[in-house]
Amino acid sequence: MKCIANHKILWFGLILFAILLSACEADQSSKQIKTNTLKENRLGDKIIIYQLLPRLFTNENSTRKTYGSIEENACGKFNQITTDVLHKIKSLGITYIWFTGVLEHACMTDYSAYGIAVDDPDVVKGRAGSPYAIKDYYDVDPDLAEEVPNRMKEWEDLIKRTHEAGMGIIMDFVPNHVARSYHSDVKPQGTIDLGATDDTGKAFDPQNNFYYLPGQHFIVPQDYNPLDTFDSLPGEDGRFAESPAKASGNNVFNNAPAINDWFETVKLNYGIDYQNGNTKYFDSIPDTWIKMKDILHFWAQKGVDGFRCDMAGMVPVEFWHWAIGKLKEDFPNLIFIAEIYNPGLYQSFIAQGHFDYLYDKVGLYDTLRSLTCGQSSISSLSSIHASMENIDNHLLRFLENHDEQRIASSYFANDPDKAKAAMGVVATLGRGPVLIYAGQELGEQAKGIEGFSKDDGRTSIFDYWSVPTLQAWLNHGIVDGGLLDENQISLRAWYSQLLKLAATDTVFTLGQTIDLSESLSYIPAQAPVFAYARYTRNRVLLCFANFSESNIDISLNIPALILEQLHVSTMPENLYLLFGNSWFDNESLVLHITPWDFDVIQLK
Repeated sequence: MKCIANHKILWFGLILFAILLSACEADQSSKQIKTNTLKENRLGDKIIIYQLLPRLFTNENSTRKTYGSIEENACGKFNQITTDVLHKIKSLGITYIWFTGVLEHACMTDYSAYGIAVDDPDVVKGRAGSPYAIKDYYDVDPDLAEEVPNRMKEWEDLIKRTHEAGMGIIMDFVPNHVARSYHSDVKPQGTIDLGATDDTGKAFDPQNNFYYLPGQHFIVPQDYNPLDTFDSLPGEDGRFAESPAKASGNNVFNNAPAINDWFETVKLNYGIDYQNGNTKYFDSIPDTWIKMKDILHFWAQKGVDGFRCDMAGMVPVEFWHWAIGKLKEDFPNLIFIAEIYNPGLYQSFIAQGHFDYLYDKVGLYDTLRSLTCGQSSISSLSSIHASMENIDNHLLRFLENHDEQRIASSYFANDPDKAKAAMGVVATLGRGPVLIYAGQELGEQAKGIEGFSKDDGRTSIFDYWSVPTLQAWLNHGIVDGGLLDENQISLRAWYSQLLKLAATDTVFTLGQTIDLSESLSYIPAQAPVFAYARYTRNRVLLCFANFSESNIDISLNIPALILEQLHVSTMPENLYLLFGNSWFDNESLVLHITPWDFDVIQLK
């Protein structure tokens, strides 16, 4: 009997072990599937990112009252970004979605019934507030929830739907500054709030989370008075109780920041004494480093696949080296994108800071915009490409994002078709990722005075608003583009074809680049056409971008020296137009390129 009992115990133990092993393997398998999918996107295909603000993206309300409240203008929700919507986004060739404005930030809407403190409107920009004035790093924006108490679950469900649709999730990480009202009411157990243990009697201490101005009270900019704009809201008195005052987010060490300063935010302290020679105190890891690393870890555990790091260049590279290194030990396939505008920091933020990708704003974006607006020459584009070639893999290219003016606005090109040449270059010049902004593919113009965001050619990030072209595409939830006009339908199809080509063709994802702009016989001379070849050992594509209102004929007279670099002995007799609206004459080897067009020719 004892022997039988022992056998039963043994068998039970083996069965239990098998069950646990199976569960573990299933969990690992699930993680492995996700990891492999993202790795494939990173190493095989070019990353194509679609940026959207949930607040705007699915908002069907067309009231669009200037400075309207959430009750008047409404707000998009997590739950409205359905599986169908996600699949339609993916059909553009998208591999990642950057969900902007997810973290809880200061706003003028009262959620006190849900245990969320009311924000003082004197330090909030716009009724909806800036998505970059974070109020709680561990919470999500209650505006975006159908049911406010379930807001985190609704965000987690959207993460799951996005992954199931075959795309990765990018989320904002805002490390340089927080809202003046920062307080986490849902932080994990044992987490100490930012500033909770600061010595506020010191202007600077390496272990403080904020910078202080002892003996001084914060003064709201005199030019900012919500009382002039809104019907009476609680707290609209032109004052904000903060004593001692804290330094503002854009490194303003003054208790009375100006209206154009980031007065609604406070600067985080990473151990640099800016007021005394920028001295660094990193021997002991500053407390802010640890807190921010923990925040990144919190969101990565929820399935976030990457972080777009706001104003990363204003945070010391030493922090990024430490924090990204720590995160990638646990989540090796996380991607980190730096919003950075100083080319002098590019090399260090890649090599030392461990960033995967950097904004290519100061270089390619500014040059392409200038070309599109007729303010510079093709040679400037060639120079920019040459100067950035050694870090090409790490550059995120774009023509629109929430900070930049819409292409179709009167402040930029006034016509979305006039940016096709520039967008073709953005998508195919390099091997790095490409970003488009929701509505760009539909020619959104961003008309109207939204509120805090004036009529400036940008879609507001501060106000409760809706986007007409996205409403037409969503078509009251049918998601069939049924209310788009023919030009918008054609433009979206053009973006889809371009992005899919750029994302999956190995010439564009892995190939080399040669500038051909000085190697072709132009007709007429000095034509504003940027030409380059993308090639591998087995395949060559020739790309042409016409930055003008004119039809231009181009003779493909490529010198033998360049053909040799392309691994081509002589110019092939048989070429064909792979992408574009132009006409190619195979007999004369002349490309008749139409105004503002982008064309790709394949050498057979």
